[in-house]
Amino acid sequence: MIHRLTNLFALWTILGTAWAWFVPDHFLWVVDGRFRPLGQPLVSVMLGLVMLGMGLTLSFDDFRRVLKIPRCVATGVILQFTVMPFAGIFLATIFGLETGLAVGLILVACCPGGTASNVVAYLANANLALSVTMTMASTLIAVIATPLLTGWLAGKYVEIDQWSLFINMVSIVLLPVIAGVLFNRYLPKVTEKIAIISPLVSVIVVVLIVGGIIANSKALIEAHFGVLMLAILLLHVFGFGLGYLITRMMGLGVAEQRTISIEVGMQASGLGSSLASTPTFAAQFASPMQSALAPVPAAISAVYHVVIGSFLAAIWRRID
Repeated sequence: MIHRLTNLFALWTILGTAWAWFVPDHFLWVVDGRFRPLGQPLVSVMLGLVMLGMGLTLSFDDFRRVLKIPRCVATGVILQFTVMPFAGIFLATIFGLETGLAVGLILVACCPGGTASNVVAYLANANLALSVTMTMASTLIAVIATPLLTGWLAGKYVEIDQWSLFINMVSIVLLPVIAGVLFNRYLPKVTEKIAIISPLVSVIVVVLIVGGIIANSKALIEAHFGVLMLAILLLHVFGFGLGYLITRMMGLGVAEQRTISIEVGMQASGLGSSLASTPTFAAQFASPMQSALAPVPAAISAVYHVVIGSFLAAIWRRID
């Protein structure tokens, strides 16, 4: 039952976003600062729980598996941190996005692949082992790659504090993942029980984060609706499309082509939303309105990528 509910993550994301749009008060508590566990922003703590859940599903054998399929993993990770970031700066430039939207779009484009991609890879009859391995590899590499790429590409809009972004990546991503892996290694029985519900919990938490940002930014989204929706749609079209075409030209297997397409096209949008919502990131903008715009592209991205990914999975399953 839990597994089936988890596999419906696309539906929950769409429903959660619609709920937040029409009844924003139900989601504002996630982002308005009324709750600060351990003195930290609630969004950051929630995303840390998602990363902890990811770590619980990993073992040392997963890390060794990278050595067995180096070409596929390397290809996927390189495409992840080239296709999407450059598509982000390209679209931000040609659409003339405002500073906050441009930086937010670039930030989510520089994030690693999302854990939801593993579910889509499974549904698409892709290479699930490669998907899990790529998600793990890109997440770990992103601790360094995301601050560097964001600082470089978004530097034309605002001076990015790369060190602060790196510290956030370590605390929100790296440490929870390591904790989950160690938990899995040394407390396997407890981990086995937690891992039954952790994927569903992760889906719920990401929906809450996205819903909170949508609710908090409704007026700003309405003001920039057309250009914003088109730019983010094209970002993911580039990711899915180029991920598939490039791997096909390289002669990789069909399952691997699908997997890398999914991994490149599906970003860790919850991470992008969380990073853009941190006080240190918001403080970089000269205008409070621009800082409020920064998390919006990632929140919309979360809806787009699960819809496109689920659509592709349905097509590929029908072909098979």
